[in-house]
Amino acid sequence: MSDTPLALRFAHLLDALTARFGQACAWLTVFLVLGTSVVVVLRYGFGIGATGLQEAVLYGHALVFMGAAAWTLQRNAHVRVDIFYQNFSGRRQAMVEIFGTLLFLLPVCLFLGWSSWDYVGNSWATLEESSETGGLKFVYLQKSIILVLVVGLVLQGASEIIKAAYLIAGRLPEPEVKRG
Repeated sequence: MSDTPLALRFAHLLDALTARFGQACAWLTVFLVLGTSVVVVLRYGFGIGATGLQEAVLYGHALVFMGAAAWTLQRNAHVRVDIFYQNFSGRRQAMVEIFGTLLFLLPVCLFLGWSSWDYVGNSWATLEESSETGGLKFVYLQKSIILVLVVGLVLQGASEIIKAAYLIAGRLPEPEVKRG
């Protein structure tokens, strides 16, 4: 068995899951380009509407942005105004990460999850379908992407807290912490 602490192994497992899911969501951009192109060609070239495909592109778009948000957090690719952060030591950056995650990320995620729970639940209860003729039969899945966003960010936030805590404790080398 590895001599890596259990919490750190858990953080690395979360990182691996986040990366795989984020990469899968990123590949949906190919579908977005192709799907949108087909919708445009059908509409303007042949006068044919493709409501189902158009809605599928919207679902894919939601999944690209909300499904890959945790991966973006993991890679430190989100927008950050870091006038001071970039010059901080690894330990000080880790402290900023912990406080930022605990004071901002997690409360916002928990509020979003709490406030959208009924919205998503009601959609599932009725197995909500598109109101458009030829639309997709599973609007409830699209609405569930909100909860995918929440769960992904909470889990990745937990991973970031674990890694930052180990760095502050001097049990992780400096390269584990993100550099802005």
